[in-house]
Amino acid sequence: MKRLRTRLSRREFIERSILYAAGSAALADSINAAELPAEKNANPFAYDIERLARIDPSLIKYEQVGSFAGVSAEPRRIAVGPADSLYIATRDGIDTFERGGTKLGQIPLTSPARCVAIAEDGMVYAGLRTHIEVFTAKGQPRGTWDPPTRKTWFTGLCVGPNDLFAADSANRVIFRYDRSGKIVGRIGEKNKERNIPGLIVPSPYLDAKLGRDNLLRVNNPGRHCVEVFTVDGDLEMSWGKPSGTIEGFCGCCNPVGIAMLSDGGCLTCEKGIPRVKVYAADHSLDGVVAGPELFGQNSLSGQLSDTSDGTLGGLDAAVDSQGRIYVLDLAGRQVRVMKRKG
Repeated sequence: MKRLRTRLSRREFIERSILYAAGSAALADSINAAELPAEKNANPFAYDIERLARIDPSLIKYEQVGSFAGVSAEPRRIAVGPADSLYIATRDGIDTFERGGTKLGQIPLTSPARCVAIAEDGMVYAGLRTHIEVFTAKGQPRGTWDPPTRKTWFTGLCVGPNDLFAADSANRVIFRYDRSGKIVGRIGEKNKERNIPGLIVPSPYLDAKLGRDNLLRVNNPGRHCVEVFTVDGDLEMSWGKPSGTIEGFCGCCNPVGIAMLSDGGCLTCEKGIPRVKVYAADHSLDGVVAGPELFGQNSLSGQLSDTSDGTLGGLDAAVDSQGRIYVLDLAGRQVRVMKRKG
């Protein structure tokens, strides 16, 4: 397999430097004396990760009711299928589990899977870096969709009754496909006439999820927000802000993954300080699903076995028919099952 290049061009280096600086500046502005009281003799310029990672226990609305390992190397995304079966995109293919954590098998692929989505009829859509492969519910190949561009880098998939939406981090766009594999739309690109500011994606963590209201949620990690689009590409609203407080998103680029609850709430997954939060349908913070204390070494540098791909760190999540949340730890290769308290 051809190794991905790690050396950046001068233009790419400048663009990323600007984005990282902007994210750090926004975070610094958000952490003021009102949010984080200063300690005596503390360094006013210190970036106190431990303080940012602390979570008020009253905000933790979920508890762990199970966990399982056995996930293949380099997992990236998790999805729920019929009968609440679980599908995990990994280096070797798509791992399948029953909801209790028993491994059912694997759909092998010729190159690493970056994302996965399951239709109501059980069809499996595997997103590789440059293209999409389709399988039956029994794992039989049904087709391959050609790459939309030469530099495509798929990192997120979701499927509706008639369409499949594929998040392309490299092109900073969500491709809308019909179920035959034909591209019928492009969502999220900068467009002044449609009042769309455009996606900022410093690293390959773009995701998309379709809600029951038929609106598409897209994380915009460089802008520290979630944007809501119609399937035709109109921007309805956006919510979220860069902040060191629990209500917002910190670091250079968060959130990195999203999932939808049946009541219209939205889950957000973060890297750097690994945590999963739930926002109500009105976009206010409802609570925390899981905090950094559950994810061990995930937040430490050096967790990536291949520096050409930043998606080996962080978290992803999916929700089953009973409202249980499955949190995938990309660094720990483990799934934690979370249930709302009470």
